[in-house]
Amino acid sequence: MTEPAPRRSRGTAKVVKTESHLALVRRARRINRELGEIYPGAHCELDYGDAFQLLVAVVLSAQTTDRRVNTVTPALFARFPDAAAMAAAEPAELESIIQPTGFFRAKTRSVQGLAQALLERYDGEVPGKLADLVTLPGVGRKTANVVLGEVFDVPGITVDTHFGRLARRFGWTTDEDPVRVEHEVGALFPRKDLTLLSHRVIFHGRRVCHARRPACGACAIAPLCPAYGEGETDPIKAKALLKYEMAGQPGQRLQPPAKPVLAVNAPKDEGDAG
Repeated sequence: MTEPAPRRSRGTAKVVKTESHLALVRRARRINRELGEIYPGAHCELDYGDAFQLLVAVVLSAQTTDRRVNTVTPALFARFPDAAAMAAAEPAELESIIQPTGFFRAKTRSVQGLAQALLERYDGEVPGKLADLVTLPGVGRKTANVVLGEVFDVPGITVDTHFGRLARRFGWTTDEDPVRVEHEVGALFPRKDLTLLSHRVIFHGRRVCHARRPACGACAIAPLCPAYGEGETDPIKAKALLKYEMAGQPGQRLQPPAKPVLAVNAPKDEGDAG
């Protein structure tokens, strides 16, 4: 998987000029709370059965959608369910299965390389530490944080294209380097909240706050967003831009979680700074 390349900030985010650090923390945490009410069932939208399958699925998700990955992984994992099977696979067979995800030759090399590395270093098991995960072929901090948060309950921020875009629009950072975004945004929230924060922001980016035409007029957190007005502000026109169901159903997953994504009364997040 190719992680986002570090780039210099282009100053695309509108920063609240009079906002103190404490005010920024309070606004950021309020956005998180409100996103939690909008998407109470926000979750990783890749289908997987165990840590190895999630790791492979995240690698395959580079430069494509989770929905597309979910269409190929059932056949992939039925044929190659673990590291040993995938490491021993014929590359041509792997390529034929994952071809719809794009860049299938490079991705084949990555998933076979990480499978082999798991066998050689970790007896075929996925390690539960970031320092170990990022040494695997095709695995960077983004991929590692997804696996750690989902499987090992280790909080972390997943800085994909959606998260980075919204973090800058929200004025949480002006940086475009994923590692610096991860650290700057992480400093605004209690560590325990970071995994759910990632899911909520990514849900919102996929459904409302799109890259080219954000649906500002249909955005429930518009009053808290310094980038309001970059997209369509007319409520009727903005509503037409919404993608998927607002609460995430059906969302990306072909095998959604057992619990319903939409809840009537979502609990408030703890750790608010005021």
